[in-house]
Amino acid sequence: MKQLRHTSPGTVLPVLLSFLKSAGYQFVTPTPATHARNNKRVGSEQARNLTDVFGWSRPFSRSLLPTALFELLRDSAVVFECEAGWKSSVRASTLQGEILLHSAYPTVSADAVFFGPDTYRFASAIKHHLAAERRQLRRALDLGCGSGAGGIVLAKNSECQEVVFTDINGRALQMTQVNAGAAGISITTVYSDLFRSVEGEFDIIVANPPYLNDPLKRVYRHGGGELGSGLSISIAKSAKDRLSPGGTLLLYTGSPIIDGVDHLLEAIREDFASSNLHWSYEEVDPDVFGEELETAAYNTVDRIAAVVLIARN
Repeated sequence: MKQLRHTSPGTVLPVLLSFLKSAGYQFVTPTPATHARNNKRVGSEQARNLTDVFGWSRPFSRSLLPTALFELLRDSAVVFECEAGWKSSVRASTLQGEILLHSAYPTVSADAVFFGPDTYRFASAIKHHLAAERRQLRRALDLGCGSGAGGIVLAKNSECQEVVFTDINGRALQMTQVNAGAAGISITTVYSDLFRSVEGEFDIIVANPPYLNDPLKRVYRHGGGELGSGLSISIAKSAKDRLSPGGTLLLYTGSPIIDGVDHLLEAIREDFASSNLHWSYEEVDPDVFGEELETAAYNTVDRIAAVVLIARN
């Protein structure tokens, strides 16, 4: 491996992915709370293997990586020096036979690219939907793509002429390009605030927007509105005009349940009442991000449910 100085992360990250694949790397990303509990255990202070480095985001000794790879990662700032050694700025997670890069734990920066249990549920919903209804797709859209997981799963499980990935986070688009390239998928990326810079109609639109009320308003986490449902409602409303005849919206998100009432469902039911859409709404996990109930924003919320909306034109 040739040493390069001042190499951009976009050039180096494919090299890292290739190395991890050749090493048989495996890691399933848990919730942040579970991640924190694991890293607090005695013996978890320092990385001992690749999973500790690129999965659990633990400090590591440079001797854990081949010298040439370490130097590439260091010179592009993918790894950085810390008090306990070195740390990676990216994590790598396995999903349906692929390895996808995203931001390291903890995801505190404003432009962090999130990946976690929601990503696995979102990917599973897409795969099951496509398996149940096989059809030729001309255009598909992964709206607010993050790591690109949704669109990559869509492309791997369908025949689609064009898959478009959009995000308002430039770092997310960079990660998506790297991840899709490693998965052997040709894609189009567009920097866009929801549909604003995207043209035309789509045979399928998939979206997994942030759905929490985040005081720091981090892009990957803050959903807008009083309880984080703003983006989800906006996507459901806007997507109606972007679906081709027979086109489908698959929206995976979270909804606050207050006094037993699903307020996101109520908003969607009201908006869809005057449309010709055929739609279903399913609660796929009754209780996610329970720790949010301890915050002031959620002091009236019973629970936060993970839900899947499927609407067909």
